[in-house]
Amino acid sequence: MSTASARVRADKNRWPGVYKLETAAKPVDVIFYITYKVEGRKVWEKVGTRSQGITPQIAADVRAERLRKALHGEAVKTAKDVRREKLQHDQTLDEVAKAYFESKGDSLKGVVTDKNRYDKHIKPTFGTRRVSSLTELDVVRVKRGMATHKPATVWNTLELLRRLCNYGAKSRLSPPLRFIIEMPDRNNAKPEYLLTDQHERLLEVLESWASRDVARMVKLAMVTAMRKGEIFALRDSDIDSVQGLVTLRDPKSGKLEFVYLSKDALGLLEEQKSWRDEHFPGSLYLFPGRKGKKRVDCSADTRIKEAAGLPKDFRLFHGLRHHLAVRAINEGEDIGLVSELLRHKSSEFTRQRYAQFLPDTVRTAAERASKLAQQGVVNKKKEKAVNAEETQE
Repeated sequence: MSTASARVRADKNRWPGVYKLETAAKPVDVIFYITYKVEGRKVWEKVGTRSQGITPQIAADVRAERLRKALHGEAVKTAKDVRREKLQHDQTLDEVAKAYFESKGDSLKGVVTDKNRYDKHIKPTFGTRRVSSLTELDVVRVKRGMATHKPATVWNTLELLRRLCNYGAKSRLSPPLRFIIEMPDRNNAKPEYLLTDQHERLLEVLESWASRDVARMVKLAMVTAMRKGEIFALRDSDIDSVQGLVTLRDPKSGKLEFVYLSKDALGLLEEQKSWRDEHFPGSLYLFPGRKGKKRVDCSADTRIKEAAGLPKDFRLFHGLRHHLAVRAINEGEDIGLVSELLRHKSSEFTRQRYAQFLPDTVRTAAERASKLAQQGVVNKKKEKAVNAEETQE
């Protein structure tokens, strides 16, 4: 027997349009339904059960409200419609993440890294969870589960989780979080730099490196602070030799950016252009990869570091960007100018991250301070000797 045929009127005189259905399972319960017409269409709606506190009168009141809305031309939503609509605005984190990544497309810098970070650290635990169900304890679990990772990795993961939740709320895919995600301290977000002997060894290695295009890439990063991906994307049309500028394609900020080129940088680009035309004629890129296509990686960076005896955790391209900033500040360059060189949003960020002294600079300062201190002692001795002579006279 179908459910509809098993329903019977509660009392057609007292509660018209209200039906009930006695369940077969033990303990026995009664389900109350209402029926009404909306724009000529007959609608059946489950109101609830007796065990939930629903009575025929409550069901009749719900039906009266539905009819009132239909009479005044208002949208009539059944309890099922309301639940479905609520779910549409409270989707799972997987659904929000999918919409987020699709909305960004290729314009999002680091999209591959973000997707990998989501799949590895967020999706296994929270992917099927609705955003509304997340709690502060869940965030604590994420931190505990990443206890062996670097603080910056934990920070980036939580920042991605926060970004996804904010996107869900803004796009009405999910409600806003009911709490603030407390971000950990990124104590490993420190600049990398080379000591004088390390820098000299790297230059020696690059001078004799067999793959001259790779050597020029590393040197370009060294003298311009350009990021690896920015160098890979360089084309002839991006170079203005007259003005000494490079127009960056799809920079990290997402806005149009320029890099000022020194004579050394311009020379490297001219050499690379001649090499490219000889080895990959017709390629669109100054530093092409396989078959002249856009380069996606530089596998030689590890071998170069090993040959130069650099630390394993030194990131060659990005580390040289840091090194240039620290060196420039230690040589007395203005923080604001260094910030412009690195294309940071604010000089305060540059100051906080890079305004530290290289060991050689500190050592020189210590020697100078020591001499000044000794000089003061010598001067005092001379002064006492002179005073003593004057007293004797």
